[in-house]
Amino acid sequence: MPEIDISPASLHRKLRTKFIGQNILYYPVTSSTMDMAKQVIRDGAEEGTIVIADRQTAGRGRLGRKWLSPPDSSILLSIILYPKLDELLRLNMAACLAVAQSIEKATGLEPTIKWPNDVLIKGKKVSGILIESDFQGGSVSYAIVGIALNVNLDPSSIPEISETATSLKEVLGQEVSRLEILRCLLGEFEELYRALRRGEPIDREWRRRLETLGKEVTVRCGEDVREGYAESVDEDGNLLLRCPDGSLVTIAAGDVTLKA
Repeated sequence: MPEIDISPASLHRKLRTKFIGQNILYYPVTSSTMDMAKQVIRDGAEEGTIVIADRQTAGRGRLGRKWLSPPDSSILLSIILYPKLDELLRLNMAACLAVAQSIEKATGLEPTIKWPNDVLIKGKKVSGILIESDFQGGSVSYAIVGIALNVNLDPSSIPEISETATSLKEVLGQEVSRLEILRCLLGEFEELYRALRRGEPIDREWRRRLETLGKEVTVRCGEDVREGYAESVDEDGNLLLRCPDGSLVTIAAGDVTLKA
């Protein structure tokens, strides 16, 4: 049987990072790891502190959506960081790549990324990223990278996501160690975050994994709806959309669907 314990003691025995995850706050049940992370930031949490939970009662994703996951089925994680502004702009890429690369290394599966930050396996969502930040006087005071990854989830048990979501267990046909995936994920994220700090580009690998590019798409951001050809992304991860009139529009955030 794969290990299901993701307590700090178990994770510390496996972890090889320098600062990401060296301080762990673990909750069997919490409202949201993002909310708990904000609380501990006010108490002076050091960079690299992670908040993990086995169950969330009010987990959330992008655009105010709920994130649904039964107890002990998923990795529910928030990472506390204190980046510079140029690093903040690329945190989404680092998080997506960390998830995709950790899945690939641990399981041999080949995830893709749906712009801007959904990780897919065989066209279905296996992970989502949520980044929340705060500014003081024009500088970034903190950033929280939230990652939810379906490890041993049975999507058919949740009607709201049964058609669009998947899990590592569902694809592989067997249970997967959450502890091993989490260890690998934190290691990959630390390497990518340190690369950002050194000013190294990571957009090439992120772009390579994007399954959105080269397709006719509809992008929704609030009341704004645009259609066009997903031509490329820039170094900050913004989508470059070629509109029907030939103009090229830069889109920083939104919900993408393929045009019929």
